[in-house]
Amino acid sequence: MKIVFLEPLGISEELLKEKISSVIDEAEHEIIYYKDRQEDTDTLIERSKDADIVVLSNFKYGREVMESCPSLKMVCVAFTGVDHVDIDYCHEKGITVCNCAGYSTSAVADIVFAMVISLARNIIPCQDKARNGGTKDGLVGFELDGKTFGIIGTGAIGTRVAKIANAFGCKVIAYSRTKKDLPDVEFVTMEELLKKSDIVSLHVPQTPETTGLIGKEQLELMKPEAILINTARGPVVDSAALAAALKNGTIAAAGVDVFNCEPPLSAEEPLLAAPNTLLTPHIAFASHQAFEKRADIVAANIKCWLEGKPQNVII
Repeated sequence: MKIVFLEPLGISEELLKEKISSVIDEAEHEIIYYKDRQEDTDTLIERSKDADIVVLSNFKYGREVMESCPSLKMVCVAFTGVDHVDIDYCHEKGITVCNCAGYSTSAVADIVFAMVISLARNIIPCQDKARNGGTKDGLVGFELDGKTFGIIGTGAIGTRVAKIANAFGCKVIAYSRTKKDLPDVEFVTMEELLKKSDIVSLHVPQTPETTGLIGKEQLELMKPEAILINTARGPVVDSAALAAALKNGTIAAAGVDVFNCEPPLSAEEPLLAAPNTLLTPHIAFASHQAFEKRADIVAANIKCWLEGKPQNVII
């Protein structure tokens, strides 16, 4: 089998090779590690064309590439979401697609609360004041204890966020297609969640059903003092509607880590000009520990597939 890592995975090549070789006999397989990330179609075709297995994270891997890869049997996505891979084509051709769900659960939950606390306590404006001879005047924020924390989507990340919110003394309410038996979490309708929550945190995958899930109508249901956090997928929120809601005071603030396209952001991105907005360049999933966990899952996914017992299978 020819196994091609189309990009580095956030850890050193030496550590990645060590993790792969610990579960896969390199004498039986040809393994290629590319040292850079290239996203253009021609380069991806050249790198993938003879591969049986490819490993990639979150760049587009479409039909036009895979049609030039007649040997391709498995796409190992070193990411949780797989909406950037042409799943329909893989289904047509019998190509197995596996993901790495769970590797970034703690990392994303950490960023959620970094954003919430920063916005609730005006941390960035406070720093600017302190560095420029100012005081706390006008910057007194609120604490999380006693606030209602709404979670949309209660997968692994949403569940961890709920647990942490409970630890902060929040009342936690949730909306999800599938209700779970979670301690100290009340499941409600999405409309009720939006109306009651002081903080709304999104944790749903991007699907046709969730694209545009939060738009003008949903934002108008929220409290004017509410905070919206999106560490899920960019298209889940109508960014133009969110920017307008922040400008006109429909909601108080937003923390956004994901956008309609991968950073760097275009100058036309509407959230760049929105007030009370904390933006990060899709970094929530990225921690040193998460990258090591991801490499371990990639190695295990490939090993299990080679043994005829695939895990973390999307299709």
